[in-house]
Amino acid sequence: MTTIKQADFIQSIADGFQHISIYHPVDFIRAMAGAYEVEQSPAAKNAIAQILMNSRMAVEGHRPVCQDTGVPVVFLKIGMDVRWDATMSVQEMVDEGVRRAYTDKDNPLRASMLADPAGARRNTRDNTPAVLYMEVVPGDKIEVKLAAKGGGSENKARFVTLNPGDSVVDWVIGQVPAMGGDWCPPGMLGIGIGGTAEKAMLLAKEALLEPLDMHELKARGPKTRAEELRIEIFDKVNALGIGAQGLGGLTTVLDVKVADYPTHATALPVAIIPNCAATRHAHFFLDGSGPARLDPPGIEHWPKLEVDLAVGAKRVNLETLDKSGTAEWRAGDRLLLTGRILTGRDAAHKRLADLMAKGEPLPVDLKNRLIYYVGPVDPVRDEVVGPAGPTTSRRMDKFMDAMLGKTGLLGSIGKSERGAQAVEAIKRHQGVHLIAVGGAAYLVSKAVRGARVLAFQELGMEAIREFEVKDMPVMVAVDASGNAVHESGPREWRAKIGKIPVTVA
Repeated sequence: MTTIKQADFIQSIADGFQHISIYHPVDFIRAMAGAYEVEQSPAAKNAIAQILMNSRMAVEGHRPVCQDTGVPVVFLKIGMDVRWDATMSVQEMVDEGVRRAYTDKDNPLRASMLADPAGARRNTRDNTPAVLYMEVVPGDKIEVKLAAKGGGSENKARFVTLNPGDSVVDWVIGQVPAMGGDWCPPGMLGIGIGGTAEKAMLLAKEALLEPLDMHELKARGPKTRAEELRIEIFDKVNALGIGAQGLGGLTTVLDVKVADYPTHATALPVAIIPNCAATRHAHFFLDGSGPARLDPPGIEHWPKLEVDLAVGAKRVNLETLDKSGTAEWRAGDRLLLTGRILTGRDAAHKRLADLMAKGEPLPVDLKNRLIYYVGPVDPVRDEVVGPAGPTTSRRMDKFMDAMLGKTGLLGSIGKSERGAQAVEAIKRHQGVHLIAVGGAAYLVSKAVRGARVLAFQELGMEAIREFEVKDMPVMVAVDASGNAVHESGPREWRAKIGKIPVTVA
């Protein structure tokens, strides 16, 4: 009979979430470095370089790889011969571990969890509660798998119940183009097949915690139908040419995982859940001997890329920028921004829109400014701001017409593509949309030299701030004429790869 002490379990959960906030799994770094070496698209290669540079910087700085430090997800397999020396429930112990991890004074993580999701949407302030799954199995140990799941990739989850004779591959390949770059590729696809609706989704989620081993699988050959599907989907998704950050390129996925389960004769449930370039998970066992030990991987596993982001980029003085300047930019241009930008995302945009609808004055002057869609991590030590990478741009699409048409705003900075509604508004008002690399949050934060809250302080990470930046690396994603790199890039590289037609479901 193994005894698991409450304090040991809580400490292990806390240490696990701290660990994965900083360290990418080594298999992910190897796969990403391999993708960098073979990538031929200049835009995609630059994006992958920034992700790899950011990951190494996070290790060296002991800070999160991404500003979205994720939804805490925990899978437990509890041995039947385990005895608990605890007064708290398992959920309470997991949540206490999460609380300690996310409020750690040396490496605070961003609190993103909101209570009352369809109502007040109040931030819980400590990123609890965790999403917990438990299974009782034979044995005298506890197996723990935990992950910090980014919101941008989670929002691209898909589910369908196909007819038994339908093609899983065709459905998956039809879904991926609609996911675009919002989920921050290159990453993984977890695919669950069978069971019931919730079982398929769970299979897909847990599959994402498996090691990346596609190259090994291809070398030895598939042994099961699930492995055959992995290879077929992997090849066909990469043939879509979506590429890193949706910019067009050779690598959209580093691996595909397929997990299946028996299902009803009338059904074929299928789920897709993508994992982004901020892939974060850990796996350990508790045997009663104390807290789990998670050894940091050596820095030698990270490539030290000598990439000068200024090469080929145009320097921009934001203090003198106006529409005559932004009108000269072309989709695909790389820029280094210096000067002041504003920040604001979902909650702030909603408040600004409500004030405009009422004819009330805005708390900030947006004329000739750029607004950055970001919710940064709190700073520590001598930091001006914590990791501050971009959030998904498309969530702000519905506000774009009013923001450009009524405030004098020049444009926005986010990640990935804009929808047709936003692109049309940008074209109509001669605005622009720029992108920073999703998954390069710590790297981007080093360009921020000053930060102060201007409005809506009570929104926490969603408050409107003013950032003073120097040489912040961005790319023009939509120019004033409405040309969009997320349309032209994948189209160009799909034609170059030229393997399969694309039908968006």
